[in-house]
Amino acid sequence: MEDNEKKSRSENADAIIKKHIYASSAVGLIPLPFVDFMGVTGIQLNLLRCLSNEYNVPFNKDIVKQMIASLIGGGVSSAVGARLGATLTKIIPGPGFVLGAATMSTISAATTYAIGKVFKRHFEEGGTFLTFDPEKAREYYSQMFKEGEKIASEIKSKFK
Repeated sequence: MEDNEKKSRSENADAIIKKHIYASSAVGLIPLPFVDFMGVTGIQLNLLRCLSNEYNVPFNKDIVKQMIASLIGGGVSSAVGARLGATLTKIIPGPGFVLGAATMSTISAATTYAIGKVFKRHFEEGGTFLTFDPEKAREYYSQMFKEGEKIASEIKSKFK
């Protein structure tokens, strides 16, 4: 593959990730507990479907769900706990809802960014969903999650 083609593919992947970050951030604001959580999960599945199409990697929804769960749940269970905590906080009227929505929006965007970056790198290295090793990806996921939090903050500041 030529360098220009690799660069174009990488830029397309970044655009796909960015689009899904915005969607995750917006869905995180949904006032209904667990609806937001399920919506973000759907967005993340779609993100990986789009990335797999970009890199010509076969997509299997059931395998991908397991990959996301093992990547997020195993190494960064605090992120999952934070997402659940944020969605549950929305049950509390008034300040609870506002805090929960803001937190869920940020965490959703950061998680989506990190998942996208992990799989982009994996696909660029020639990997598939069947060759993905969550244990090897956790450190990079953690780095990308922190980067994603910064990006989510920048997104929110644009709308203030």
